[in-house]
Amino acid sequence: MTYVEDELTSQPECWTRAAAEARGHRTALPAPGERVAIVGCGTSWFMAQAAAALREGAGQGETDAFAASEFPHGRSYDRVVALTRSGTTTEVLELLGKLRTGTRTTAVTADPRTPVVDAADDLVVLDYADERSVVQTRFATTALTLLRAHLGLHADAVAADARTALSQPLPQGLVDCTQFTFLGRGWTVGLANEAALKMREASLSWTEAYPAMEYRHGPISVTTRGTATWMLGGAPEGLAGQVRATGGLWIEGGLDPLAELVRAQRLAVAVAAARGLDPDRPRHLTRSVILTP
Repeated sequence: MTYVEDELTSQPECWTRAAAEARGHRTALPAPGERVAIVGCGTSWFMAQAAAALREGAGQGETDAFAASEFPHGRSYDRVVALTRSGTTTEVLELLGKLRTGTRTTAVTADPRTPVVDAADDLVVLDYADERSVVQTRFATTALTLLRAHLGLHADAVAADARTALSQPLPQGLVDCTQFTFLGRGWTVGLANEAALKMREASLSWTEAYPAMEYRHGPISVTTRGTATWMLGGAPEGLAGQVRATGGLWIEGGLDPLAELVRAQRLAVAVAAARGLDPDRPRHLTRSVILTP
């Protein structure tokens, strides 16, 4: 078993622990009414997108999400939350350094022995969700679960759905597809972006992600036999039929969207195996991007 396979199978337990600990981290996490930005790089940026949409949708306050390198320094926030598994990513550390004197900052990380500990005002450590793999799975989803629970949006059924996602076989013919598109709405747009990234990282697949209502505005034109279109969350009316009419394979996400992401992680590993690739050694990637000055 690869590192990434071992780590992705532990997600239900990690989620349950993060949800139970959320109340203990409440002073480090955004309070209702605060204007908040959530930042990260790669996978953490996509989790930031999902968390920001959840928080604002829950009426907790204006919440934006940015890649750490694209943070708008002319905009005012009460708190900036940085998601960083390694605690060493250059763009995140540089941003926290620039914000240190004027904006309250929180880092959510897996490693308390890294520079991010001194760079942020508040710290949340999810060391039990740390990973040996380059390809992120459980840290990202555990961080998002913590934020969902902090908002009162987590339920035990989410972990139960994750166990279902781990135990049920993938849809027939899915691994044989040559192109994969993931769709989301609201907070699940970030999950769709992350599912596509997992496929690129682990299996070198041609993958895309879109807000579901945008799919008919051009991207559906490349859908054909050999294309899989996977909906995370509820689908817009009529879209499934339109995709099937192209000859493409439509995958309806019936589980909690975060559990559907677990299924997509499994798909990435399965496609990698079918292509003779090692998902623990993704091409051109490292566990953390540390830039030389």
